[in-house]
Amino acid sequence: MTEIDLLALTAELVDIPSVSLDEAAITDHLETALRAVPHLAVERVGHNLVARTDLGRAHRVVLAGHTDTVPANGNEGARIDGDVLWGLGAADMKGGLAVMLALARTVADPAVDVTWVFYAGEEVASEHNGLAHLVRDRPELVAGDVAILGEPTGAEIEAGCQGTLRLEVTLRGVRAHTARPWMGRNAIHRLGAVLRMVESVPERRPVIDGCEYREAFQAVYVAGGTAGNVVPDLATVTLNRRFAPDRTTEEAIAEVEALLAPFLEDGDEVEVADAAPAAAPGLGHPVLRGLIDRHGLAMRAKLGWTDVARFTELGTPACNLGPGDPTLAHMAEERVDRASLDRTYAILLAMLQG
Repeated sequence: MTEIDLLALTAELVDIPSVSLDEAAITDHLETALRAVPHLAVERVGHNLVARTDLGRAHRVVLAGHTDTVPANGNEGARIDGDVLWGLGAADMKGGLAVMLALARTVADPAVDVTWVFYAGEEVASEHNGLAHLVRDRPELVAGDVAILGEPTGAEIEAGCQGTLRLEVTLRGVRAHTARPWMGRNAIHRLGAVLRMVESVPERRPVIDGCEYREAFQAVYVAGGTAGNVVPDLATVTLNRRFAPDRTTEEAIAEVEALLAPFLEDGDEVEVADAAPAAAPGLGHPVLRGLIDRHGLAMRAKLGWTDVARFTELGTPACNLGPGDPTLAHMAEERVDRASLDRTYAILLAMLQG
C-alpha cells in the first residue's frame, strides 16, 4: 500500500468537472501541479499537457490518459464510502490520472525516461481527440519506445484494442397518406430487413497472441417519419461495427458495405461517419514483457477502442493498464476502489524504478 492516498487524490480530480470539450479547468489543475516538479519539462498544447524527463535512458516509456468524461448521470462529485470512491470518471479514467500524477511527482530518477501525457477529447468524435492533435502537430512530444494507457483494466493488461466504425445508412421511400399506403412506400419498413441482417451476422472471436477478441455489430440509433398520418419517405439507421485487429479499417468498411449492398437501391446512401483502427496486442517489447512477467499480470483483449491504436500506428507497442473495472465505465454506478489504485501504482512504480 502506497503512502500516497490515491483515493483522496482521485476524489480531488473527480470533483473537477471535465465533460468532453470542457477540460480547461482540469488541465489548469494538472499543469499547476506538474510545473512545480523540478525534474519534469512541461509543455501545454491547447488543453493537452505533456511532462517529460530527459535523463538519457535507454528506453522512453509514454504513460498517457485522457482528462475528459462522458456527461454526468446523477453521479456528479466524488463520494467516498470506506475504500470505494463513487463518481463521474472515477474509473474512466480519473483513477488512472491520479496514479500518473502521483508517480510523475514522486519518481525523480526513473530507470527509463518517461513522458506523461494528459489529453482532452477522448470520449467524443476523433476530430476532438487531443492525443490525435499531438500526434499530428507535435509528434516529438509523444514519441517513445512503448506506451501504456491508464484506461481502467482492473490493474491487469488489456492488449491492443478493437477498431470501431460508425456508419449512417439512409433508405428512401415514397410519401403517401396512411389511409392509402399502397400509393407510397414506407422507408421505415425498409429498415426492418437491414436490422434483421445486422442482428444475424455471426460473431467472430479471433485469438491473436493469446488474446480473444469479440467483434460486434449493433444498430445504435434510428430516425424517420414526418407525421402520424404520413407514410415516411426517409429513414436512417446508425450502425456501429467493432472489429478485431486481424482486419484493417478498410477491410472492415468493405465488409459492412458488402453486407448492406443487397438492401440498397438507387437514392439510398451509406456514409462512414467515424472510423478508428484496431491495434494488435504488441506485448513483445522487453519493457512490457518485463512488466507482465514480474507481476504475473493477466492478459486479455481490449474489446473497446482506446488510443493504443494511435500509438500502434506510430509503430510504438502499447497496452492498457489502469485501476478500476472497465465494465463500470460510463455507468451511473461508476466507482474505483483503493486496492485497484494501489496495485496499479505499485506495478508502474516497479517498472519506473527498474
